[in-house]
Amino acid sequence: MDIEDLGRAVWLRRLIVTAILVGLVLLSVQVLQPFIVPVIWAVILAFVTWPAHERLVKLCAGRREVAALLMTLTLSAAIIVPIVWFVTLIQTEAMGVYREFSSLLGKGFTLPEFIAQVPLLGSALQDLLERVAHDPTGLDGEIKRLLDQFSGNVADVLGGVGRNIVKLIIAMVSLFFIYRDGEQFAAQVAKLLQQFFGTVRVGHYLVAVGDTVKAVVYGLVLAALAQAALAGLGYWVAGINAPLFLAAVTFLIALIPFMVPLVWSSASLWLLLKGDSVAALGLFVWGLTAVSWIDNIVRPLVISGATRIPFLLVMFGVLGGLAAFGLVGLFIGPVILAVLIAVWREWLADQRPPEPPEEAA
Repeated sequence: MDIEDLGRAVWLRRLIVTAILVGLVLLSVQVLQPFIVPVIWAVILAFVTWPAHERLVKLCAGRREVAALLMTLTLSAAIIVPIVWFVTLIQTEAMGVYREFSSLLGKGFTLPEFIAQVPLLGSALQDLLERVAHDPTGLDGEIKRLLDQFSGNVADVLGGVGRNIVKLIIAMVSLFFIYRDGEQFAAQVAKLLQQFFGTVRVGHYLVAVGDTVKAVVYGLVLAALAQAALAGLGYWVAGINAPLFLAAVTFLIALIPFMVPLVWSSASLWLLLKGDSVAALGLFVWGLTAVSWIDNIVRPLVISGATRIPFLLVMFGVLGGLAAFGLVGLFIGPVILAVLIAVWREWLADQRPPEPPEEAA
């Protein structure tokens, strides 16, 4: 085969085009990598709030730019204002917790009998408390360092849109353009996917993605907010000096399924060590009944009912996504598994043998 025949070969042209496209995609990913996470957050926020945006478009007489700007400003305020407020209050309350903790350790105390009798743990914990009581300065410095670090990063954790203000701005700017042009872009993406997978399958996949995002937002975020509110009420009634601080910690921990008992049980143990047995028992019962029932009953029903996939897989998606992608993985992980389940069900439907035709009477 000479050079002219090789140049006219269809397979070679397709190979060259494919290689160019793959190279362009890889280079584009490399260029856009710093913006991927903020844009994903913007897409999630836009998708969840899209019905409100559409109603605002109608109120603005169809002017999508005005509606997009108003929605972006509203969500920006809804994110930034609580962050600033929480950072201020949490920093103040965290220092109160530190002072109370240092004062209690400095006086020295003995563990309750039923804790001290726990094999290995009881004696080791009492030895640790005695060492701290004799030399609390080392612990003081470590606690101060942790509090300073927490106070500096808590805004990023609560905001969940990046580690600095630049990424927050990128997310909000992206949110504006998604509101304005997102409908057209989504139609183009759907049309492109239909060319590869077919109209029916793409429809099923998009429905699976949408249902999963909504279920994870409602099942994880709203449930975490409800748990934090109920737990914060319990902390306040129990007489803990930093209810907002512990409520914020409860919210962050509650994003991970079945982990919120670590917070309110630790607070109950703290009250018990201080000698407030009644308050400790009351907080423990409140956490076991009012706080944890959302985690154990409502969240599995909301997520599994909306996505039609087992809650165990959703939990694996949340935990695995968190480990692989960070905070945004709370949503990416379950979405990936939801699409995989949708593909699996489509494959099973294709493999099902056709039903025999009914015989004529």
